[in-house]
Amino acid sequence: MNTGMIVLIVVLVILVAAVVGLIFLGKKAQKKQEEQQQQIEAYKQTVSMLIIDKKRMPLKDAGLPQAVIDQTPKIMRRSKLPIVKAKIGPQITSLVADEKIFDDIPVKKEVKAVVSGIYITSVKGMHGKNNTPKNTKPKSKFKQLLEKAQEKAGVGQVK
Repeated sequence: MNTGMIVLIVVLVILVAAVVGLIFLGKKAQKKQEEQQQQIEAYKQTVSMLIIDKKRMPLKDAGLPQAVIDQTPKIMRRSKLPIVKAKIGPQITSLVADEKIFDDIPVKKEVKAVVSGIYITSVKGMHGKNNTPKNTKPKSKFKQLLEKAQEKAGVGQVK
C-alpha cells in the first residue's frame, strides 16, 4: 500500500470515531434535556406580573441570586441570557425567559405568565392589546425585488 491510501484510511477511521462520539454525546444531552423539561413541568405555576424591563445580559449582571450564579456552568456565565425584570406582587424580581418567547413578552404591561422557579416558560396578555408582533421578520432585499418582478409579470405573491 502506498502512503496516500494509509493516510486516507487513518482520516476515515478518525471521522468515523468522531461521528460515533457525537452520536453518543447527542443522546446523552437529549436525555438530560428531557429530565430538565420534566422538572420544569412539575414546578410550573401561573402568576400575574407587571413586566418592567427586558434585555439580554450576562448572568452576573442580571441581578439573579448568588446561588443561581454558583450553580451555572462556567461556560454559561459569560453568555447573554434573556432577562426579564418583573413586579410580582409587592416585590421586583429578575427572571430568565425562554428564548422562544422572549421577543413576544410585552414591556410595561401586566401579563399572566407560567413560571417555573425563576424561569418564564409562556406569557399571555391580561389587559389591553398585545402590540408585539409575533415572529415577523423584515423581508430581504432579494424577496422584495422578486415580489416586484412577479407583480409586474402578473404572477401571484410569493410567501
